[in-house]
Amino acid sequence: MSGFFITGTDTNIGKTLTSAVITSVLNGSYWKPIQSGIATDMSDQEKVAHWITLPADRIIPTNYLLKSCLAPDQAATLEGVRINLETLQKPLIDNQLIVEGAGGIYVPLNEDTSMLDLMKQLDLSVIIVARGTLGTINHTLLTIEALLHRQFKIKGVVFSGELNHANQHTIEKWSGIKTLFHIPQLNILTKEVVQEWIEKNKKTILESLL
Repeated sequence: MSGFFITGTDTNIGKTLTSAVITSVLNGSYWKPIQSGIATDMSDQEKVAHWITLPADRIIPTNYLLKSCLAPDQAATLEGVRINLETLQKPLIDNQLIVEGAGGIYVPLNEDTSMLDLMKQLDLSVIIVARGTLGTINHTLLTIEALLHRQFKIKGVVFSGELNHANQHTIEKWSGIKTLFHIPQLNILTKEVVQEWIEKNKKTILESLL
């Protein structure tokens, strides 16, 4: 079994839509092990199921669904829960596993571990989702540097929303990490809109992931 871990340079960066796109293109399975903030929104696994056509068994249930819109360790503490990495083992599946992280790589999971520890445990190539506008150069290069320092394999960067191509080129030049593809701002996130965009760009996306 292979697959990718989808992380981001920030929260609300476009990780869920990117994960849905990649899962659809690879005909894989989607798993978000940890999520907070579900009291005010659909869960990310519900969004993925809404956006793409995927058999029910290809969406792996979230292990920790936390209500408060806070970092996972803080949300878990409020609910009297401790996130335990031992409960977050790779699901036994026969296709590519797309794992979506919560927030960025340094997000704490409990008093001792962060998202980096979960990423190391799952041992998947990393895809970084970044915005393409002001601020992205610093955030993205710092994320790349931290991952490379810990010897993670980075597949590439996906830019989400409006894209300044000069920012993209600077990140590629300074990091040596390639851009996989760009998901533009989709104003209406319905299944029809998402699926139409995927079908139009499927060949390019698939080639970038191989």
